[in-house]
Amino acid sequence: MNFRLRRIALSCFALVGTLVWLFVNPASYEEAETTTDDDVAVPAVAEVTDETTESGPKAIDILEKLAVKGRAPKTGYSREEFYNGWPTIDGCNLRQRIIKRDFGDTAVLDGCTVISGEYLEPYTGKTVVFTEKSEISSKVQIDHVVALSDAWQKGAQYMDKDVRYQIATDPLNLLAVDSSANQQKSDGDAATWLPKNKKFRCEYVARQVSVKYKYSLWVTKAEKEAILRILEKCPNEPAIGI
Repeated sequence: MNFRLRRIALSCFALVGTLVWLFVNPASYEEAETTTDDDVAVPAVAEVTDETTESGPKAIDILEKLAVKGRAPKTGYSREEFYNGWPTIDGCNLRQRIIKRDFGDTAVLDGCTVISGEYLEPYTGKTVVFTEKSEISSKVQIDHVVALSDAWQKGAQYMDKDVRYQIATDPLNLLAVDSSANQQKSDGDAATWLPKNKKFRCEYVARQVSVKYKYSLWVTKAEKEAILRILEKCPNEPAIGI
């Protein structure tokens, strides 16, 4: 009889000990977090966006963190040193994604392609209405905000090719713009070209500063002075994607 009572007592002590341990270690019996395919899915066309946070760093402060140097030689530059065309993700290429992003809710799609819509063109400041796909193809280009040639002469030529590929295909560095304005800009930096649309200049140079900071590219003295003249008029302009 004493042996049975001793076994019962030991069992009770073990049960009580287990309950106490679970009480102070609740994570031990919580279900583990799982990762599904949805957690890593490629964004849909409409979800190519830039991350701008008003409470984040200011572009004028990020500008001060950029190295100031002279241009390196352009020797060896070609677009192929960065990329060989727009990447395709989930059936839609990056050019299509950027146009859809910048046209916003007005975009009418045929598959991945925007065939009509309207948008406020950033470089000219004009609201443009397109009714045919051919108009968009001829009048809209995707601009590298930090021109690839400029990036090449300010650090990119010394980087691995996969980093240059990121510079060329990062949505942060891409805008759907008026073809003529893009041709006028060519490979200019802020010291040699600014958008005709003065209302967009703060965002434009903030985007350039953000790209250069993200990829450790430098600015020239004249370029920094030109950017600073713009940002002094809008000191609270946020950096983008930082």
